[in-house]
Amino acid sequence: MSYKNINRRNFLHTTAIGATSGILATSTAPFTTKVSAQSPSDRLRFGAIGVGGRGASVANSARRLSDIVAVCDLDTQRIDRVNKSLAKGKATGYQDYRKILDRNDIDFVTIGTTDHWHTRIAIHAMQAGKDVYCEKPLTLTIEEGKQICKVTKETGRVFQVGTQQRSEMGQRFLTALGIIREGRIGKIKKITCNIGTAPVGGPFKKSTPPANLDWNMWLGQAPLVDYIKERCHYQFRWWYEYSGGKMTDWGAHHVDIAQWALEQNGVGQGALSIEPIVGDLPIPFVNGVPTKDNFYNTTHNFHIKCLFPDEVEMHIVSKSKEGNGILFEGTKGSFFVTRSKLLGKPIEELIENPLLPETILSIYKGKKITNHMENFFACMKDRSDPISDVYTHHTAMTTCHLANISIRLGRKINWNPKTEQVVGDDEANQWQTREQRKGFESKG
Repeated sequence: MSYKNINRRNFLHTTAIGATSGILATSTAPFTTKVSAQSPSDRLRFGAIGVGGRGASVANSARRLSDIVAVCDLDTQRIDRVNKSLAKGKATGYQDYRKILDRNDIDFVTIGTTDHWHTRIAIHAMQAGKDVYCEKPLTLTIEEGKQICKVTKETGRVFQVGTQQRSEMGQRFLTALGIIREGRIGKIKKITCNIGTAPVGGPFKKSTPPANLDWNMWLGQAPLVDYIKERCHYQFRWWYEYSGGKMTDWGAHHVDIAQWALEQNGVGQGALSIEPIVGDLPIPFVNGVPTKDNFYNTTHNFHIKCLFPDEVEMHIVSKSKEGNGILFEGTKGSFFVTRSKLLGKPIEELIENPLLPETILSIYKGKKITNHMENFFACMKDRSDPISDVYTHHTAMTTCHLANISIRLGRKINWNPKTEQVVGDDEANQWQTREQRKGFESKG
């Protein structure tokens, strides 16, 4: 399906009648994007919420296919920069995302804020009738994932999570899944996800927030603390108050692919236990809470063992001899995959014995194999779930969140994926959620 067929009039019509017709899978060619000219009245309109590095990149992808009419960020310098570069200064700038959601002329939003703001904004956007493209990791806690899944079902909105390893970064990963689906390495026994180490830093200097930043709003649901430059913008991911470190940053990619390969990413599926073999924290913690407020506090050196049904082990590590990527080991062989390479005998055998086209198409939900944004636009038209839906993402993120909980508490956690509850450990179970600052609660 070309972009010229996805216009505002058709979009509003199919949204109203709840159309669910599928898109025929007609190609297994490399991921490409073809942007066609459209009448201004036909193009969808969107608001970009959070326009830092990734947020600006996602907004740029979306504006190639639609019109960016609003830009929101808590840093006014970012509003001005992105409005000028992506909208030629014609978009309206806001610091309060709710003003975007109040506009009836906006069809969807992109969310590229810090992780701890994703859930609240996404829920409000869906309740306001907007479709959503939100960067990963989608949630700060397991409970937030449950809330987003609930509201997505209630509202019927189309929701794409920004895990591009399922799309334009994922040709090698789709090949990996095809090898596994066709049984070429036998039964999977072990998966190792190397997601890399996190930085260690501090003590950092406390100071007055810059005039261009709304610091109180930036903190949102998190505790009110003094401004530290290293808490903000890109470095936010090394603080448990706002993110989950490497575990949710790269874990959102590799753990997602691993559980997709295991077919353990659906409702009621997932890990049965999560155990920290190594879980080094850069500063002391007491009952899961950091004792210092001016140091990075996410784990930087780790090795987590996750047990799945049929005694399949998944190891999440910060370093391995193979480097960043995923090592699949089965009863008949093994191979390694990352964004840039595929290595192993099963890969070499593809030259003489290629994968069946229907294998890859079945993995891609019978849809056209394309890039992430094109998949999102196609699903907005036919009202189906995108390739990176909230339900599978929530399942993968649950594993990552449990891994962080096990590190912070320093012990093994047993998990019931059907009830989504920790078994026999009330303290660990309480970490499914966190206290949220009054006025910034995310519950829908």
